Amino acid sequence: MRRVVGRMGRALRLVHVDGNLSPSQREVLFTIARRGPVRLSEVAASEGINPTMLSRIVSHLESANLVIRTPDTSDARVVHLSSTDQGRALCKVIRSERTDALHSALGQLTVEQRQMLLDVLPVLESLVETLNGQVQ
Repeated sequence: MRRVVGRMGRALRLVHVDGNLSPSQREVLFTIARRGPVRLSEVAASEGINPTMLSRIVSHLESANLVIRTPDTSDARVVHLSSTDQGRALCKVIRSERTDALHSALGQLTVEQRQMLLDVLPVLESLVETLNGQVQ
């Protein structure tokens, strides 16, 4: 199951491929857009990326005008990240492309296969919640 879920996730992450952003950069952008403003340290923990690598990723996203860094007013060591309008728009495009790709793939399945997937979704949701509880 882990292998199949991982392969499906990778396949969807690779749907929007352009030369400007790596898969890691896209996923960090999604995290910032979804959770922002968010601390740099929270993104590192959420994405499982070491702070040095994350700093490089954020620098690239910042130079592409997709995110902005804002220093914390009470603690100069803390940096908050937010997505720009351009970053949120790109996330929307990528999300739409991923949804279209998934719809297309689902269209290749039989009615029975699609129903089986719908029936198992609550179980998968429960599994995700359990895993999230274990990680935190």
